[in-house]
Amino acid sequence: MFTATPPRKIENNIPDDLFSAIALLKEELNAVILAHYYQEGDIQDIADYIGDSLGLSQQAANTSADVILFAGVHFMAETAKILNPDKLVLLPDLEAGCSLADSCPPDAFAQFKAQHPDHIVISYINCTAEIKALSDIICTSSNAVSIVNQIPPEQKIIFAPDKNLGRYVSEQTGRDLVLWDGSCIVHETFSEKRIVELKVQNPDAQILAHPECETPVLRHADYIGSTTALLKYSQGSECDKFIIATEPGIIHQMQKQAPHKVFIPAPSTSNCNCNECPYMRLNTLEKVYLALKNKTPEIIIPEPTRSKALKPIQRMLEMSK
Repeated sequence: MFTATPPRKIENNIPDDLFSAIALLKEELNAVILAHYYQEGDIQDIADYIGDSLGLSQQAANTSADVILFAGVHFMAETAKILNPDKLVLLPDLEAGCSLADSCPPDAFAQFKAQHPDHIVISYINCTAEIKALSDIICTSSNAVSIVNQIPPEQKIIFAPDKNLGRYVSEQTGRDLVLWDGSCIVHETFSEKRIVELKVQNPDAQILAHPECETPVLRHADYIGSTTALLKYSQGSECDKFIIATEPGIIHQMQKQAPHKVFIPAPSTSNCNCNECPYMRLNTLEKVYLALKNKTPEIIIPEPTRSKALKPIQRMLEMSK
């Protein structure tokens, strides 16, 4: 659960130079801006740290800042608050949710868990604080395979909430995982047919895919990995052209680090921008400024939920060292 703080005097005036205004507020507040790769380019450019869920969690766990502004979606800001109960954690837009997190209601998942009493729960970090509190270990797409491989083979596992990532982890580890039936609307919109057509038009391009994509898309990938892994691969590969099957915000960093290379967003099932996460894109530079200026919206998590959710996150961080 996360809510806004009580009403307070709100400033809505937007300065002409947002970059300078945000830098000044960061200094005044001793604030740090953490941004996911799926944010718009301007937000990535003003962030103190840009990364995927694992890297962002590690940064949140170790920051000395008094204020954390999380340019991402609510489960990411919740994770930062879980790790930093005494810090002010801000999210530029409280409507920046997550279709994957929404696909796993806590009450329904608690019943599902009760049906498998001899299983431990490994939950993908893309879930609510309540789901984290019902879990034994949290994972990210960067470390899911490694974490499952550290679990004794005789121990049965529930993997939630993403069925596509769970299926991929099962294939990579040889483990028979019990999967919750959740998914991400962004990664499910990629069209296998249109990706194949794009590959025919660009035979010299490699296809890079996130493991949240469906199996037919992953089947065509030259490389599968987390957003950070995809970024590193694109920089190190001798290939100069890539088709990117994940949220296209990552292309901003790919292009910055390898401006001589060509990065093509993988097409969706329609001609819309459906491969852009509508929740990630709710955050804007103006909202970042206003959140710092007004110190709201603030993430608040009830202490019983926070303390329960902290343990599986700590286990993840320990198992990822």
